[in-house]
Amino acid sequence: MSENKLSQPSALLTILIITFFFIMQNLSGVLIFLIATLTPVLCCDWLGHYSHLSNKSMTLLRLMGAEDSKHDSPLSFPYKFYRRIQNNTVESQLVFIRDSLELIEGLYLHNDHSSVAWDTDRTDRFLMTLERQREGISRCLSTKRRADSRLRKYYRRLETLLHTGGSSASWEMIRVVTYGHLHQLDLLVNFMVKQQKH
Repeated sequence: MSENKLSQPSALLTILIITFFFIMQNLSGVLIFLIATLTPVLCCDWLGHYSHLSNKSMTLLRLMGAEDSKHDSPLSFPYKFYRRIQNNTVESQLVFIRDSLELIEGLYLHNDHSSVAWDTDRTDRFLMTLERQREGISRCLSTKRRADSRLRKYYRRLETLLHTGGSSASWEMIRVVTYGHLHQLDLLVNFMVKQQKH
């Protein structure tokens, strides 16, 4: 009889342990799903800080170059990228912004801009501000996914222009084009913030 009394609590304990692990497994699955789903939305709070950094990077970029610089790019500006991304998910928009900032940063970090007489301190501060923007957006993403390959191809063509030209005029053209991209990214973030409020 004492065996039955011992085995009943033991069986009950086993059932409780199995039930606990089952519930925890399901809760962790739900929790992982919620984190993956809500991270881009919750991080949009960070987007409120984006405009300040965006204004700072555009100001530094503008001050780096000649005031009367009107260098046209042989590549047409890809406004269609920015129009198209507005119709995508928040996560896709964040990926687009992160990748754009990374590609812009790459133009300046991986190329020799000694041929242009930019203030070194301003250029460094510009790059640090870009990095802060990119890192802030990256923290909002739970994905390693990349933006559309057409965006990367566009920036590769810009880089090719630098390699073939490499002159002060080529760098001024890149600076002007970069300003256009930063402005469009700022408009996209403002659009996202307005969408979040609705």
